[in-house]
Amino acid sequence: MVLRQRVSSLRSGAAALAWLAGCGASLAQAPVPPGTIPVETPRPAEPAPLPVGPVRPTTVEAEKPAPRAPEPARAAEPVKPADIKAAEPAKKPSRELPPVVLARISQDPSPVLTPATFLDTLRMADRYQAIAEAGGWPDLPADLTIKPGERNPAVPALRRHLVLTGDLAAEASASDVLDPALVAAVKRFQVRHGLPDSGLVARLTVKALNVPAATRQRQLAASAARLMGSSFPFGERYVVVNIPSATVEAVEHGALARRYVAVVGKPDRASPLVETKITNVNFNPTWTVPVSLIRKDIIPHMRKDPGYLAKMHIRMLDGQGNEVQPTAVDWSTEKAVNYTLRQDPGFDNSLGQVRIDMPNRHAVYLHDTPSKSLFSRDVRFHSSGCVRVAEVKELVGWLLDGTPGPGGPGTAWGPMEIETGIATGERRDIKLGKPVPVTFVYMTGYATPDGRAHFRDDVYGLDSGPAAPAQPVAAPVVRPVADPTTTATIPKRPVPAADAARPAAKPQPAARPPA
Repeated sequence: MVLRQRVSSLRSGAAALAWLAGCGASLAQAPVPPGTIPVETPRPAEPAPLPVGPVRPTTVEAEKPAPRAPEPARAAEPVKPADIKAAEPAKKPSRELPPVVLARISQDPSPVLTPATFLDTLRMADRYQAIAEAGGWPDLPADLTIKPGERNPAVPALRRHLVLTGDLAAEASASDVLDPALVAAVKRFQVRHGLPDSGLVARLTVKALNVPAATRQRQLAASAARLMGSSFPFGERYVVVNIPSATVEAVEHGALARRYVAVVGKPDRASPLVETKITNVNFNPTWTVPVSLIRKDIIPHMRKDPGYLAKMHIRMLDGQGNEVQPTAVDWSTEKAVNYTLRQDPGFDNSLGQVRIDMPNRHAVYLHDTPSKSLFSRDVRFHSSGCVRVAEVKELVGWLLDGTPGPGGPGTAWGPMEIETGIATGERRDIKLGKPVPVTFVYMTGYATPDGRAHFRDDVYGLDSGPAAPAQPVAAPVVRPVADPTTTATIPKRPVPAADAARPAAKPQPAARPPA
């Protein structure tokens, strides 16, 4: 009832006008979870990753019987020095990893976040509330499997469900066969839930179908509430990280330019909600280990392996910038936090070859990684808060569009220029000609302008937290907006729902470097 009252209050004319109007609150007032989120922890470079078959952002196993990709040949054993012929010159081993089979992510052409998302999501929450009040939909057998063309007594219930959710026309056939029209409806449902659009009704699709309408309504309402108070500047170009989807989107002129596979924070090292601007791109970055990760990760590693820092090319520096040998530190204590630990640029650097900077109080950013095998997984909640991006060089090229290239004005940063800049091995900081707005959002339920609802798993458990008080929202100042890609304002909420819903920090487990 509280959620329903809250949604009703948000639906007021003031809220509607505010979303379509000019900006109000500053970026500093954007909702962010409390606490400082540490950045990445290094680990040794991985052997050849094991590619997997078609996968999803937020589910554990592939739909069966979907085929898996063939296993690659194992990397050859390195040649021992004794085996090298005297006349044959030694060859430097390649550090390049085989290509990774990327996880299959949503191919929906609509961005997760646009100026219309707030109102569209509220309206969709109303629709699902009505479905829930009318009785919702019955559960299907958990072990149900229906292939296209098959007959099954559960098909009529499946049809009713897909009619309620708008995936199937009401006048469609009432037969118990998974016919072509029903297969198309199943595919639409799968796309909306981040599943492979196979048309096969199997375990993961059934699991998504069996989520109650009331739960879906709460996802939509909670996601809309987390947008309250946002003043994100929807300009011509912006970047959106949707944490539950584990994806990064580049949006241009209101349309999706590209969606990237990403790895986001673990539940106990969650990626925060952020609104800021991307200002710089770093080639061959160094990485300074945060104090929190020195305690959680580095010290435990050094206690087990005193050579860990040397293997990872991490230097210890004192307050004057002088290098200190790790053997001079008592690793049975926490004295190491009094030193600066800095990882050199290179193949093993935890940030990979590229870091994308964005000023924010959580010190999080987007970056490359030497450990790319996680990009092939369906569940990609493995970082310490920062966001690792697959095919990050392509995103860098998009961000640097319009920024003078290495030859100065009149030149550009194309793929060759980016590769050449990285190949030098030297750190290079490139300031964007025009900063690009970026936001990290937590949208487990949202609606797109085409009237479809999209859902993802509530990995951080934010949707089940206490709801914000159902109080009327004061009408903000309204200014006409001629261009829908300009800044929009959402009314401020009395209590930040994301902060209220966020659980207390959990004790950290024995730390290990992220994959």
